[in-house]
Amino acid sequence: MPLRIFNNLSSQFAQSRLDNNSRNLGETIVTVASGERVQNSSDDGASLAISESLRSDARGFRQGLRNIQDGLSLINNIEEGGLSSIGEILIRSRELASQASTGTIGSTERKAFQLEFEAQRQEINRITSANEFLGQKLLDGSLSSDATGDDVIIQMGLDSSTKNRINLNETLNLQATTTSGLGIDDIDISTTEGAREALVKIQEAVDNLSGARARVGATQNRLNRAIQHLGVNIENLTAAASTIRDADVAEEVTELTKQLLLVQTSSAMVGQANLIPEGVLLLLK
Repeated sequence: MPLRIFNNLSSQFAQSRLDNNSRNLGETIVTVASGERVQNSSDDGASLAISESLRSDARGFRQGLRNIQDGLSLINNIEEGGLSSIGEILIRSRELASQASTGTIGSTERKAFQLEFEAQRQEINRITSANEFLGQKLLDGSLSSDATGDDVIIQMGLDSSTKNRINLNETLNLQATTTSGLGIDDIDISTTEGAREALVKIQEAVDNLSGARARVGATQNRLNRAIQHLGVNIENLTAAASTIRDADVAEEVTELTKQLLLVQTSSAMVGQANLIPEGVLLLLK
């Protein structure tokens, strides 16, 4: 190989290799430190686009999962904070009407029963008026299928299509649970005839309330199934995104060791190549 003073081709080649190896080493270090094989579009543009889409869908489903859990809290408030209490009141009201309808009770006792009966009706109206969730009235007819306001919709999917949401107005169809809505607002058990009529109306109110509680329970089960389904979707999407985007640490550590050796070797060769022009001095001696 000829000796040259102005151009040391061996050194230039070694420096080029050193630059490449140093750049590869830096990329490997970043990959190991971050744990991600794909961090920007220059790493793998197609993989980045696919993984971003998968991550976006997974986050959308996670928010849908939180929406369903909020919906369950709302429905639990309907059942535990409203319908169950009203059901107990109706049972007590039927007991009062049954007592008032028997012939062994005098008019004075029936008037006392009527006082308690009226207090029970007032409590039904109070519960109906007070039962709400984050400002949303629950038992005043706002959750009926023919409500005049906006429907209460639980968004659980990625778009606004009907398959990705649940309309609680259609599913629950809760009519107002006021004494008027239950048909017991004009009951008077201070007379035997009125008490016997009250038994019929209270039984109808109990049947209506039982139907409402059955729809509430069915909706609770539906939302629990939806939570399980979304959980599976989130798990699968996360696994797919991880396969595409996350780094195999064992493989990357092996690559890191290799790049470290290449950088050290190329650095040593740059030093050796820089000594080649010294042969010119030997020729001049």
